[in-house]
Amino acid sequence: MPGKLITFAGIDGAGKSSHLAPVEQWLLERGHQVLVTREPGGSELAEQLRSMVLSTDMDGLTEALLVFAARRDHWRTKISPALTGGCVVVSDRFVDCSFAFQGGGRGVDWQVLEQLEAAVLGGVRPDITLWFDLPVAEAVGRRADRPADRFESEAVAFHARARAGYQRRMERDPHRFVRVDASRPREQVLQAVLEGLEARGL
Repeated sequence: MPGKLITFAGIDGAGKSSHLAPVEQWLLERGHQVLVTREPGGSELAEQLRSMVLSTDMDGLTEALLVFAARRDHWRTKISPALTGGCVVVSDRFVDCSFAFQGGGRGVDWQVLEQLEAAVLGGVRPDITLWFDLPVAEAVGRRADRPADRFESEAVAFHARARAGYQRRMERDPHRFVRVDASRPREQVLQAVLEGLEARGL
């Protein structure tokens, strides 16, 4: 059977990454082969580019180009072969995050991002995208006590625009997205995630 690509999306502080391990375990218990990965990153070259993106000052278009370059290598060397081999790939962030952060947050033209998406992924989209949606003020509060990278250091308005970018992306592809209310207790969030995956046939 062909594999499936599940992606986690959300602004910084939404708590999505803390659900990777429970979802992986849930999938393994159901007999799936699973690859858990992340973006930017996931391959040797992509991890090098990730370090640059998170620590080096640059404009929005340069940032988008680097993120898509990392995504291309990640897709070519890790995700696509795993899907061909029948794995369920779970990625902490994927292409929707470029539309949120570089598109919404940085103001990079949406059509430019769509052209990059087509060139890098050839029209492939995730099978399921779990959007951990959380009000910006709550997300800021959650990450207040940890070191901040370039994105986490941005003003509240940046993260509000990123959240709106996710909303716009979901409205264009509603059947792919599962919106998860990330303001609820962690156990309830995980239950909503697993119910969403089960409803999509996993």
